[in-house]
Amino acid sequence: MDASRRSYDEQAARWNGPAGHAWVDLQGMLNQMFGPIEELLVDAVSAEHATSVLDVGCGTGSITRAVARRVGHCVGVDISGPMIEEARARAEREGVPASFVQADAQEYAFEPAAFDAVISRFGVMFFSDPVRAFANLRSTVKDGAGLRCVVWRGPEENPFMTTAERAAAPFLPELPARLPDQPGQFAFADPERVRGILAESGWAGIGIEPVDVVCTLPEKELVTYFTRLGPLGTVLPDADERTRAEIVEVVRPAFDPFVQGTEVRYTAACWMVSARAATAKLS
Repeated sequence: MDASRRSYDEQAARWNGPAGHAWVDLQGMLNQMFGPIEELLVDAVSAEHATSVLDVGCGTGSITRAVARRVGHCVGVDISGPMIEEARARAEREGVPASFVQADAQEYAFEPAAFDAVISRFGVMFFSDPVRAFANLRSTVKDGAGLRCVVWRGPEENPFMTTAERAAAPFLPELPARLPDQPGQFAFADPERVRGILAESGWAGIGIEPVDVVCTLPEKELVTYFTRLGPLGTVLPDADERTRAEIVEVVRPAFDPFVQGTEVRYTAACWMVSARAATAKLS
Protein backbone atom coordinates (compact mmCIF):
# COMPACT_ATOMS: atom_id res chain seq x y z
CA MET A 1 0.00 0.00 0.00
CA ASP A 2 1.45 3.38 -0.97
CA ALA A 3 1.79 6.25 1.52
CA SER A 4 -1.03 8.26 -0.07
CA ARG A 5 -3.52 5.41 0.24
CA ARG A 6 -2.41 4.65 3.79
CA SER A 7 -2.88 8.31 4.76
CA TYR A 8 -6.36 8.33 3.22
CA ASP A 9 -7.35 5.18 5.08
CA GLU A 10 -6.11 6.65 8.36
CA GLN A 11 -8.07 9.87 7.85
CA ALA A 12 -11.21 8.00 6.81
CA ALA A 13 -11.02 5.76 9.87
CA ARG A 14 -10.45 8.72 12.15
CA TRP A 15 -13.24 10.95 10.89
CA ASN A 16 -15.77 8.15 10.51
CA GLY A 17 -14.94 6.85 13.98
CA PRO A 18 -14.59 8.50 17.40
CA ALA A 19 -13.27 11.83 16.07
CA GLY A 20 -16.23 12.34 13.75
CA HIS A 21 -18.74 11.44 16.45
CA ALA A 22 -16.99 13.76 18.91
CA TRP A 23 -17.31 16.68 16.51
CA VAL A 24 -21.02 15.91 16.12
CA ASP A 25 -21.53 15.70 19.88
CA LEU A 26 -19.54 18.87 20.58
CA GLN A 27 -20.61 20.92 17.55
CA GLY A 28 -22.27 23.60 19.67
CA MET A 29 -19.09 24.26 21.62
CA LEU A 30 -16.92 24.11 18.51
CA ASN A 31 -19.16 26.40 16.49
CA GLN A 32 -19.09 28.93 19.32
CA MET A 33 -15.32 28.65 19.71
CA PHE A 34 -14.58 29.05 16.00
CA GLY A 35 -17.43 31.49 15.36
CA PRO A 36 -15.12 34.46 14.69
CA ILE A 37 -13.33 32.49 11.97
CA GLU A 38 -16.66 31.52 10.44
CA GLU A 39 -17.55 35.21 10.24
CA LEU A 40 -14.29 36.00 8.45
CA LEU A 41 -14.94 33.40 5.78
CA VAL A 42 -18.61 34.21 5.31
CA ASP A 43 -17.83 37.91 4.94
CA ALA A 44 -15.01 37.15 2.49
CA VAL A 45 -17.10 34.95 0.22
CA SER A 46 -20.00 37.41 0.36
CA ALA A 47 -17.67 40.15 -0.85
CA GLU A 48 -16.87 37.95 -3.85
CA HIS A 49 -20.54 38.11 -4.94
CA ALA A 50 -20.40 34.36 -5.43
CA THR A 51 -23.61 32.50 -6.20
CA SER A 52 -22.47 28.88 -5.81
CA VAL A 53 -19.86 27.98 -3.21
CA LEU A 54 -18.01 24.78 -2.25
CA ASP A 55 -17.12 24.34 1.43
CA VAL A 56 -14.27 21.83 1.80
CA GLY A 57 -14.02 19.86 5.03
CA CYS A 58 -17.39 21.24 6.04
CA GLY A 59 -17.84 19.11 9.16
CA THR A 60 -21.33 19.51 10.58
CA GLY A 61 -22.02 22.31 8.12
CA SER A 62 -22.17 25.48 10.20
CA ILE A 63 -20.26 27.55 7.64
CA THR A 64 -22.00 25.83 4.72
CA ARG A 65 -25.38 26.89 6.07
CA ALA A 66 -24.19 30.41 6.91
CA VAL A 67 -22.84 30.89 3.38
CA ALA A 68 -25.99 29.45 1.81
CA ARG A 69 -28.09 32.01 3.67
CA ARG A 70 -25.91 34.79 2.24
CA VAL A 71 -25.28 33.72 -1.35
CA GLY A 72 -28.12 31.35 -2.21
CA HIS A 73 -26.43 27.96 -2.49
CA CYS A 74 -23.51 26.19 -0.88
CA VAL A 75 -22.31 22.59 -1.12
CA GLY A 76 -20.36 21.06 1.75
CA VAL A 77 -18.03 18.12 1.27
CA ASP A 78 -16.44 16.06 4.03
CA ILE A 79 -15.00 12.58 4.44
CA SER A 80 -16.91 12.05 7.69
CA GLY A 81 -20.21 10.19 7.43
CA PRO A 82 -21.40 11.12 10.94
CA MET A 83 -20.75 14.82 10.36
CA ILE A 84 -22.34 14.88 6.90
CA GLU A 85 -25.42 13.12 8.25
CA GLU A 86 -25.75 15.76 10.97
CA ALA A 87 -25.10 18.59 8.49
CA ARG A 88 -27.89 17.38 6.20
CA ALA A 89 -30.34 17.02 9.08
CA ARG A 90 -29.65 20.52 10.38
CA ALA A 91 -29.93 22.13 6.93
CA GLU A 92 -33.26 20.38 6.36
CA ARG A 93 -34.60 21.45 9.76
CA GLU A 94 -33.53 25.05 9.14
CA GLY A 95 -34.74 25.17 5.54
CA VAL A 96 -31.35 26.34 4.29
CA PRO A 97 -30.36 25.97 0.59
CA ALA A 98 -27.31 23.87 1.37
CA SER A 99 -26.44 20.35 0.21
CA PHE A 100 -23.78 17.92 1.34
CA VAL A 101 -21.56 15.21 -0.12
CA GLN A 102 -19.70 12.58 1.85
CA ALA A 103 -16.49 12.18 -0.12
CA ASP A 104 -12.77 12.76 -0.23
CA ALA A 105 -12.46 16.15 -1.93
CA GLN A 106 -9.07 15.06 -3.26
CA GLU A 107 -10.64 12.36 -5.43
CA TYR A 108 -14.33 13.16 -5.84
CA ALA A 109 -15.56 13.75 -9.40
CA PHE A 110 -17.12 17.18 -8.97
CA GLU A 111 -19.05 18.72 -11.84
CA PRO A 112 -16.66 20.84 -13.95
CA ALA A 113 -16.89 24.62 -13.52
CA ALA A 114 -19.78 24.24 -11.08
CA PHE A 115 -18.67 26.79 -8.46
CA ASP A 116 -17.46 30.35 -8.39
CA ALA A 117 -15.83 30.16 -4.96
CA VAL A 118 -14.20 27.61 -2.63
CA ILE A 119 -13.86 28.07 1.12
CA SER A 120 -12.53 26.00 4.00
CA ARG A 121 -12.07 26.39 7.72
CA PHE A 122 -9.39 23.97 8.90
CA GLY A 123 -10.44 21.42 6.28
CA VAL A 124 -7.60 21.29 3.74
CA MET A 125 -4.62 20.28 5.90
CA PHE A 126 -5.44 16.56 5.86
CA PHE A 127 -5.03 15.74 2.16
CA SER A 128 -2.59 12.91 1.48
CA ASP A 129 -1.65 14.57 -1.85
CA PRO A 130 -2.41 18.29 -1.54
CA VAL A 131 -1.34 19.17 -5.10
CA ARG A 132 -3.72 16.59 -6.49
CA ALA A 133 -6.45 17.79 -4.12
CA PHE A 134 -6.19 21.45 -5.06
CA ALA A 135 -5.99 20.55 -8.75
CA ASN A 136 -9.25 18.65 -8.30
CA LEU A 137 -10.80 21.68 -6.61
CA ARG A 138 -9.54 23.88 -9.45
CA SER A 139 -11.34 21.63 -11.92
CA THR A 140 -14.72 22.26 -10.30
CA VAL A 141 -14.57 26.07 -10.31
CA LYS A 142 -14.88 28.66 -13.06
CA ASP A 143 -11.87 30.59 -14.32
CA GLY A 144 -11.10 33.38 -11.89
CA ALA A 145 -13.05 31.79 -9.03
CA GLY A 146 -11.86 32.71 -5.57
CA LEU A 147 -10.33 30.43 -2.96
CA ARG A 148 -10.38 31.31 0.74
CA CYS A 149 -9.01 28.92 3.36
CA VAL A 150 -8.18 29.42 7.01
CA VAL A 151 -5.42 27.07 8.20
CA TRP A 152 -3.30 26.88 11.33
CA ARG A 153 0.14 28.41 11.58
CA GLY A 154 2.77 26.40 13.47
CA PRO A 155 2.43 24.68 16.85
CA GLU A 156 4.89 27.12 18.42
CA GLU A 157 2.37 29.91 17.76
CA ASN A 158 -0.57 27.82 18.97
CA PRO A 159 0.40 26.56 22.43
CA PHE A 160 -3.23 26.00 23.42
CA MET A 161 -3.55 23.37 20.71
CA THR A 162 -0.65 21.28 22.03
CA THR A 163 -1.11 21.81 25.79
CA ALA A 164 -2.95 18.54 26.40
CA GLU A 165 -0.51 16.28 24.57
CA ARG A 166 2.52 17.97 26.12
CA ALA A 167 1.12 17.56 29.62
CA ALA A 168 0.02 13.97 29.00
CA ALA A 169 3.23 12.86 27.28
CA PRO A 170 4.69 11.01 30.34
CA PHE A 171 1.55 8.87 30.53
CA LEU A 172 1.07 8.28 26.82
CA PRO A 173 4.43 7.74 25.12
CA GLU A 174 2.59 6.17 22.18
CA LEU A 175 1.00 9.49 21.20
CA PRO A 176 1.85 10.00 17.51
CA ALA A 177 4.35 12.74 16.77
CA ARG A 178 3.25 15.72 14.71
CA LEU A 179 5.47 15.59 11.65
CA PRO A 180 5.99 18.72 9.52
CA ASP A 181 4.45 18.61 6.06
CA GLN A 182 2.43 15.49 6.89
CA PRO A 183 -1.38 15.48 6.84
CA GLY A 184 -2.62 17.00 10.06
CA GLN A 185 -3.49 20.18 11.91
CA PHE A 186 -0.24 22.03 11.18
CA ALA A 187 0.46 20.68 7.69
CA PHE A 188 0.07 24.15 6.14
CA ALA A 189 2.15 26.04 8.69
CA ASP A 190 4.88 26.84 6.13
CA PRO A 191 3.51 29.56 3.82
CA GLU A 192 6.08 28.85 1.10
CA ARG A 193 4.97 25.23 0.96
CA VAL A 194 1.37 26.40 0.62
CA ARG A 195 2.31 28.77 -2.20
CA GLY A 196 4.05 25.96 -4.04
CA ILE A 197 1.09 23.60 -3.65
CA LEU A 198 -1.39 26.15 -4.98
CA ALA A 199 0.79 27.33 -7.86
CA GLU A 200 1.42 23.76 -8.99
CA SER A 201 -2.28 22.89 -8.87
CA GLY A 202 -3.63 25.69 -11.03
CA TRP A 203 -4.15 28.64 -8.71
CA ALA A 204 -2.76 32.15 -9.12
CA GLY A 205 -2.81 35.49 -7.30
CA ILE A 206 -1.89 33.66 -4.11
CA GLY A 207 -2.05 35.59 -0.85
CA ILE A 208 -1.17 34.29 2.61
CA GLU A 209 -1.84 36.68 5.46
CA PRO A 210 -1.55 36.08 9.21
CA VAL A 211 -4.82 36.14 11.12
CA ASP A 212 -4.98 36.08 14.92
CA VAL A 213 -8.41 35.31 16.30
CA VAL A 214 -9.44 35.21 19.96
CA CYS A 215 -11.44 32.05 20.61
CA THR A 216 -13.38 31.15 23.74
CA LEU A 217 -15.15 28.20 25.32
CA PRO A 218 -16.80 27.69 28.72
CA GLU A 219 -14.37 26.51 31.39
CA LYS A 220 -16.87 23.86 32.45
CA GLU A 221 -16.44 22.22 29.04
CA LEU A 222 -12.63 22.23 29.05
CA VAL A 223 -12.15 18.67 30.28
CA THR A 224 -14.62 17.38 27.71
CA TYR A 225 -12.75 19.36 25.06
CA PHE A 226 -9.31 17.91 25.67
CA THR A 227 -10.41 14.36 26.45
CA ARG A 228 -12.58 13.93 23.35
CA LEU A 229 -10.76 16.01 20.72
CA GLY A 230 -7.22 16.15 19.41
CA PRO A 231 -4.53 13.55 20.07
CA LEU A 232 -5.86 12.65 23.51
CA GLY A 233 -9.27 11.98 22.04
CA THR A 234 -7.76 9.24 19.89
CA VAL A 235 -6.10 7.35 22.73
CA LEU A 236 -8.07 7.99 25.94
CA PRO A 237 -11.04 5.80 24.91
CA ASP A 238 -8.67 2.81 25.16
CA ALA A 239 -7.14 3.86 28.51
CA ASP A 240 -8.29 2.30 31.78
CA GLU A 241 -10.23 4.46 34.24
CA ARG A 242 -7.30 4.94 36.59
CA THR A 243 -4.97 6.10 33.84
CA ARG A 244 -7.66 8.35 32.44
CA ALA A 245 -8.27 9.99 35.83
CA GLU A 246 -4.54 10.52 36.37
CA ILE A 247 -4.18 12.14 32.95
CA VAL A 248 -7.11 14.50 33.52
CA GLU A 249 -5.65 15.45 36.93
CA VAL A 250 -2.34 16.37 35.31
CA VAL A 251 -3.61 17.94 32.08
CA ARG A 252 -6.34 20.19 33.45
CA PRO A 253 -3.95 22.48 35.42
CA ALA A 254 -1.76 22.83 32.34
CA PHE A 255 -4.57 24.90 30.81
CA ASP A 256 -4.68 27.36 33.73
CA PRO A 257 -2.86 30.12 31.77
CA PHE A 258 -5.83 30.17 29.37
CA VAL A 259 -8.57 30.21 32.01
CA GLN A 260 -10.20 33.51 32.90
CA GLY A 261 -12.96 32.93 35.43
CA THR A 262 -15.70 30.88 33.80
CA GLU A 263 -14.16 31.19 30.35
CA VAL A 264 -11.21 29.74 28.46
CA ARG A 265 -9.57 32.20 26.05
CA TYR A 266 -6.76 31.67 23.59
CA THR A 267 -5.50 33.11 20.32
CA ALA A 268 -5.83 30.99 17.20
CA ALA A 269 -2.78 31.84 15.09
CA CYS A 270 -3.83 31.15 11.50
CA TRP A 271 -3.16 31.94 7.88
CA MET A 272 -5.87 33.33 5.64
CA VAL A 273 -4.99 31.79 2.29
CA SER A 274 -6.49 33.36 -0.83
CA ALA A 275 -6.07 32.61 -4.53
CA ARG A 276 -7.78 32.72 -7.91
CA ALA A 277 -8.39 29.89 -10.31
CA ALA A 278 -5.87 30.46 -13.06
CA THR A 279 -7.21 30.70 -16.60
CA ALA A 280 -6.35 27.59 -18.56
CA LYS A 281 -3.81 28.25 -21.33
CA LEU A 282 -4.73 27.21 -24.82
CA SER A 283 -2.16 24.94 -26.44
